[in-house]
Amino acid sequence: MIKTENPLGTVEISEEYFAKLIGDAASSCYGVAQMSTIGAMQGVKAMIKREFPDKGVRIKEEPEGLVIDLHIVVTYGVNIAAITKSIVHKVRYVVEDVTGFGVKKVNVYVDSLKT
Repeated sequence: MIKTENPLGTVEISEEYFAKLIGDAASSCYGVAQMSTIGAMQGVKAMIKREFPDKGVRIKEEPEGLVIDLHIVVTYGVNIAAITKSIVHKVRYVVEDVTGFGVKKVNVYVDSLKT
C-alpha cells in the first residue's frame, strides 16, 4: 500500500492500482510494443498468466515522492530518446493528476526491440 496523510485523514492506494495505471499510461505511448518482465517473480507470473497488472512496473515510495521503474520493449526503427521522454512526461502527469501523489523520478529501461 502506498499511503499519504493529510489534515482530513490517511489515503491508501494499492500498488496493483498504481501498477495498472502506470502500465496503461506507458503502453499507450507511441513506439512501445509491450511491457517487459522484471526479475524472477514476474517471469514466473508471465509463464502462468500472459498479462498481469504489474508487468514491467516497480514502484518505490520515498519521502520526496514516488520512484517509478519501467521496463519496456520498443518497436524497431523509432527514436528511443523521444519515446522515453514521452513516457516520463505522460506517466508523471497521469500519476500526479489521478492520485495526487508526487513523482520524484521515472526511470525507463528499454529491455529489447521488437520488429
